[in-house]
Amino acid sequence: MKVFLTFRIFLCILILRETCPQNLRGNVTVTDLHLISENIVPMRRVLDRGPYFDTSATKNVTSLVGITGHLNCRIKNLGNKTVSWIRHRDLHLLTVSESTYTSDQRFTSIYNKQTGDWSLQIKFPQLRDSGIYECQVSTTPPVGYTMVFSVVEPITSILGGPEIYIDLGSTVNLTCVIKHLPDPPISVQWNHNNQHYFFRRKLTMIHQGEEFQ
Repeated sequence: MKVFLTFRIFLCILILRETCPQNLRGNVTVTDLHLISENIVPMRRVLDRGPYFDTSATKNVTSLVGITGHLNCRIKNLGNKTVSWIRHRDLHLLTVSESTYTSDQRFTSIYNKQTGDWSLQIKFPQLRDSGIYECQVSTTPPVGYTMVFSVVEPITSILGGPEIYIDLGSTVNLTCVIKHLPDPPISVQWNHNNQHYFFRRKLTMIHQGEEFQ
């Protein structure tokens, strides 16, 4: 804020020097000009700053097997530099700008002009796609921002299982634990002796078309 205020003062002084009579121009002292120059230099350095990354974005992205994942890289002050995506596992160059540089067409680079985001889209990800990926800018030397991509698949288990023993006629509560699922499932299917039971999120059980609370 101080830099912009000083810059405005500098412009005002220049205008005054041009518009004021010759005998009044001397009112602008050397001290004033020195103070202005001290603030102009830092501002020039900010304007000359090269590309840099917005580090507020998450560096850890998790996707389910088969569900499209996105690695998002936000770059400021890119200028005429290009952006590439590299997979660290084999140092494979995946994309350059918005062109794909791999035979695996599941990888696509998407650019959002409004936000300056460069996203690596990975379609139908598999467990083997997990690892470190780098968003790299073609400066000299290149600068990069690494992200960790984790591909998981849901795992189900019955609490206390796989075998549970109870007395004849006793009541038993079976609890299904689902791991690596980003959102609660709409329904859960239980199988017993080739009969199917569906539990919906509202805790309503539907058995062979009949509804039970």
